[in-house]
Amino acid sequence: MALQGATIRRDEHTGAIVVARIMRGGAADRSGLIHVGDELKEVNGIPVDDKKPEEIIRILAQSQGAITFKVIPSVKEEEPTKEPKVFMKALFDYDPKEDKAIPCKEAGLAFKRGAILQIMSQDDATWWQAKHEGEANPRAGLIPSKQFQESRFWPTGFRRSFRLSRRDKKTNKSMYECKKSEMYDMADVPTYEEVTPYCRASGAKHRLVVLVGPAGVGLNELKRKLLISDPQHFSVTIPHTSRAKKNQESDGVEYHFISKHLFETDIHNNKFIEYGEYKGNYYGTSLDSVRSVLSKNKVCLLDVQPHTIKLLRTGEFKPFVVLVKPPAIERLRESRQNGKIISGKDDKGSAKPFTEEDFQEMVTAAQTLEAQHSHLFEKVIVNEDLLTAFGELRTALRKVEMETHWVPVSWTHS
Repeated sequence: MALQGATIRRDEHTGAIVVARIMRGGAADRSGLIHVGDELKEVNGIPVDDKKPEEIIRILAQSQGAITFKVIPSVKEEEPTKEPKVFMKALFDYDPKEDKAIPCKEAGLAFKRGAILQIMSQDDATWWQAKHEGEANPRAGLIPSKQFQESRFWPTGFRRSFRLSRRDKKTNKSMYECKKSEMYDMADVPTYEEVTPYCRASGAKHRLVVLVGPAGVGLNELKRKLLISDPQHFSVTIPHTSRAKKNQESDGVEYHFISKHLFETDIHNNKFIEYGEYKGNYYGTSLDSVRSVLSKNKVCLLDVQPHTIKLLRTGEFKPFVVLVKPPAIERLRESRQNGKIISGKDDKGSAKPFTEEDFQEMVTAAQTLEAQHSHLFEKVIVNEDLLTAFGELRTALRKVEMETHWVPVSWTHS
């Protein structure tokens, strides 16, 4: 139960009412007079030995003005703690009112996915104390610890495979099929990620921009508009292929042309972000092709299957991941009336009009993406209208370059 910035409980062995925890920044903490383990004897002169914690809270609620407590100090002296500077990004929504496990609902701190929380205490392995970053209210609230939140989802430590459904390979318009996807499909339960403020220093490499979205949503059009808007600033990777070079093609322009044997060696050495086979030839995007763009001080635009994002989430690339999703299906029919969907990356002539099935597939795929990978997206754009979506993306990318953002601690310490 919550009590002026502390929680109380009845000791199972002695039956005494004791202070269970002190909430950082609360009245009890600021006074420095009440400590964990202290035994509560009286509130405003009323003995509490025979009372339940709920009754004590009721007495407090009805009290006017100053409140006096009579306590017997616990023997253990608590060491004064400095305010730590640990920040966590929440990867899930949390409402203490809905949590049956929380020891005191009133002491809980609600938050939404994406919130930045300053962790004030991790003394309790099950319940951390935290406050919203930048909030004036000094009092901390209870949140489930990372370990506890994970254990609630997988009580046996079981890790489920998150994988985009591939119930119908024909409707999967992506040519790439990452053969190593199993390595990255084993996703831990998204709970919290320790973060730190990061601002790109002048002259430092740009952050990799990763676009994710269902087939037909307009990723290629958005990339094309960015490239046209500032060709000196934005660039894309040049893919590798094992197919023979055509007459009008140049190596390193349309593709890097390499032998099948070399392609297979590079696959074996994990040099590809993703790759696949199409009409008997290999096609793929290599890690080195991303490095090549970034080394020219350009922003690299990449669209990939979502299970490969984990591979790219490193201090080297610091990816800014954007989900592009379709609008509601009625608006989709309207806006894509004269649109075409390309079924193969190397067959420019195979574009065909959208079907109702394509629309349904696009909406379902976007919902699956959000359900399974939302904790990886820093920006979500609804492509209802290409010009508006482009403007929104351009603004977001400008902010990434100029402003301070929260990034995983590991990215700045690697």
